[in-house]
Amino acid sequence: MNRPLYILQPVNPAFIAFSIFIAFLLNLLPWGHWVAVPDFVALVLVFWGIRQPRQVGIGVAFFMGLLMDVHDATLLGENALAYTLLSFFAIMIHRRVMWFPVPTQALHVLPLLLLTQAVQLMVRYAVSGQFPGWLYFSESFVSVLLWPLVTWMLLAPQRRSVDRDLTRPI
Repeated sequence: MNRPLYILQPVNPAFIAFSIFIAFLLNLLPWGHWVAVPDFVALVLVFWGIRQPRQVGIGVAFFMGLLMDVHDATLLGENALAYTLLSFFAIMIHRRVMWFPVPTQALHVLPLLLLTQAVQLMVRYAVSGQFPGWLYFSESFVSVLLWPLVTWMLLAPQRRSVDRDLTRPI
């Protein structure tokens, strides 16, 4: 427990909406046939579900899932179901995860992201009968590797001081 503790400012709801929009735009990029491109919307949804469960809940996750369903041209409701479950479980463990340092938080987030991909895989398998291979789950592991960077970026606006004072320790 030798890490510095910051008193964070309240998060701006416009920043939450902006970060989810940027994550959606990152998912829209044509990544080609890269295998391990993370699902940025799922990553941001689980982050805000843990950090701000009252502002980013299951309804936002469902709406973003529908948008991703339309973009991916998948079965309508596939991503919506997966993101809804992701948001529910993130809200369920949010108090526990906040006590841990960021690398340990990433280990708590990994099962949530794997569950999201497993739900998407089960729906696709039920519809098409094709299994994409075990490399399909590498996306969750890449997302977990990005968790410290995402945490640092999304908490940066909350760390700034309202009135800058160089003599204040916090």
